Amino acid sequence: MKTMNFLKASTAFLLCAGILLSGTVNAQEKEQKKIEAATTVLSDFSKMKESIPSELLAVTQGIIVVPKLINAGFVVGGKRGKGLAMVKKADGTWSNPVFVTITGGSIGAQIGVQSVDLVLIFKNSKSLTEINKSSFTLGGDLSVAAGPLGRNSTANTDYKLEAEVYSYSRSKGLFAGISLNGASLAIDAAANTDFYGSAMSANTIFKASASSSAEVKQLKSTLVSMK
Repeated sequence: MKTMNFLKASTAFLLCAGILLSGTVNAQEKEQKKIEAATTVLSDFSKMKESIPSELLAVTQGIIVVPKLINAGFVVGGKRGKGLAMVKKADGTWSNPVFVTITGGSIGAQIGVQSVDLVLIFKNSKSLTEINKSSFTLGGDLSVAAGPLGRNSTANTDYKLEAEVYSYSRSKGLFAGISLNGASLAIDAAANTDFYGSAMSANTIFKASASSSAEVKQLKSTLVSMK
């Protein structure tokens, strides 16, 4: 009888352990797919004739990529998306990605549902390294403007003087464009824990040694090749 009870208890323990392990693996795979989606977005942008100017990329200190941001509205609009943020280190290399969320709304003449691949270019990495302290509001805490287009944009382009953040989007729905004013950026703590295996601040991830993840390596390689 004792042997039978022991076997039952052992089986139950193994089943629970298997379920927990499976959940962890599935969660990590979910974040891996987000990284792959972000890599695809950057790759697609690099193939466009009128894309992010090389001069802007040269001075970029941070970037956020949000694949398939949902932008929907009927007069009052709403936004919801998950993506990742990266900052440029002192040696010029890119950090590991930090998972983020973007949420918010806007009021204006709009109707429909739109899926948008969004890229935000930051001139100052401090805006992202401090995001762990609180969320940032685009158009409020940080000025945001539609980014200039053209691979060979001239040196006098206003991106060196005005907005803190420049946005680029590829629209696939009914909107002609997208307004980010009022949208909030925040750290996705759960996603970071799932991918890296433990709870870490954004700064810790940004400063960490290069990840051995194949998905992260490909993401960084794609970003570097955009210049």
